[in-house]
Amino acid sequence: MVRWRVSPAALRSLVLVLHILIGAAGLVLGPIAMYAAKRPGLHTRAGEIYHWLMLVVCLSAALLAWLDWQRLWWFLPIAAGSYAFALFGYVAAKRRWRQWLVAHIAGQGGSYIAMTTALLVVNWKSLTGVSGIGAPWPWILPTLVGTPLIAWVNRQVRLGKRPKL
Repeated sequence: MVRWRVSPAALRSLVLVLHILIGAAGLVLGPIAMYAAKRPGLHTRAGEIYHWLMLVVCLSAALLAWLDWQRLWWFLPIAAGSYAFALFGYVAAKRRWRQWLVAHIAGQGGSYIAMTTALLVVNWKSLTGVSGIGAPWPWILPTLVGTPLIAWVNRQVRLGKRPKL
């Protein structure tokens, strides 16, 4: 019987690469779903894939936090919150309860804000020279930009208009 032994550092590296690749795919796929015509086809396929990518990003973030708890414990609550938004938006579209579209837009938009926040926090130092973990701007900029956009789109939906971005 062959036994595979993977060092903790190698496992962390493998999970981190998976996390980055899946997160990047979600960041690319989000706008494709956002701008696609809202009918069965590209929008629904991209949205379905986006949901599952968000689940994998959440699970890989949780595993990274577990593997390096001292440094990355904060991945866990952020990952859970990010996926909660994505799941809320996904379930709203599947169940189509009253005001489902508003919930779908808020959930998917919120998850995309979370993904953008993570991208900024991780890359803030290379952009500004200051660590993103301790700096307030990478944590709040995506919310400051994204929340009014989500509110505007949802207002347009409530008014029966099709927003043009």
